[in-house]
Amino acid sequence: MATNTTAGTDERTGRRALAAAAVTVLLWASAFVSIRSAVHSYSPGALALGRILAGALTLGVILLVRREGLPPRAAWPGIAVSGVLWFGVYMVALNWGEQEVDAGTAAMVVNIGPLLIALLGGWLLKEGFPRRLLLGMAVAFTGAAIVGISTSEHMGSSVLGVALCVVAAASWAAAVVAQKPALRHASALQVTTFGCVIGAVTCLPFAGQLASQVTTAPLAATLNLLYLGVFPTALAFTTWAYALARTTAGAMGATTYIVPALVVLMAWVALGEVPGPLTFAGGALCLVGVAISRRRKRALAPDAT
Repeated sequence: MATNTTAGTDERTGRRALAAAAVTVLLWASAFVSIRSAVHSYSPGALALGRILAGALTLGVILLVRREGLPPRAAWPGIAVSGVLWFGVYMVALNWGEQEVDAGTAAMVVNIGPLLIALLGGWLLKEGFPRRLLLGMAVAFTGAAIVGISTSEHMGSSVLGVALCVVAAASWAAAVVAQKPALRHASALQVTTFGCVIGAVTCLPFAGQLASQVTTAPLAATLNLLYLGVFPTALAFTTWAYALARTTAGAMGATTYIVPALVVLMAWVALGEVPGPLTFAGGALCLVGVAISRRRKRALAPDAT
């Protein structure tokens, strides 16, 4: 009976983690559509700071309402590292990189991030290198690369732009590996809130740009900035942390390969950008790869006798 109860609890926890991951990838995919509006009116640093400030304010209010307070001391190293790298370096580098290279090239380069997460998680977090995970990630990365190639505008990729996208991918991977241990000591809300606050402090040098640009930016661009802060940042990063606490870093990284497929569909619906056959094929490969990486071996049923 105890075994059945434990199995049932684990199954419910797994379903909740999967639902949280689904919310994350859906909102992160929507971020690409919003960034296209905001990036024409805000510089990379100002966009990052505005987004993070909106996210930190939203999370701070929720934290106060829930009365969770400060995280334990043991969680702070991971929160600090992930805050600087993910909420600070990653967002600025990605925004800047996407101004230097076309969107397809940026997507291809940044999508090395999940591969780095799996490698660093296997090495530093002792998660190992499951064959199914690596196979699924290889398939999904191929799909992401195809989507990137098919949507590339062939504008010519600057060395600076590619380097910035590599910095973004590496910062993302290192931040996830640092965040995972912090979640053993603090809640997903605490880790995300204070990581966001640290990221905002990291981006304070761009405060002057933000103050200047917010007065001249169109309302639509500012609304998209606020949307990025409340939903793809505050909500999605919290659901990410919730799911990460309940699975491996490698598996969570692999799940993000759903994002390119969702971006293709959202751009089709919201922006009228009709994807070609190659883009559809790449998106399908992303989904197949994630399915492979997330599939678990079925355990043998216990003997009823």
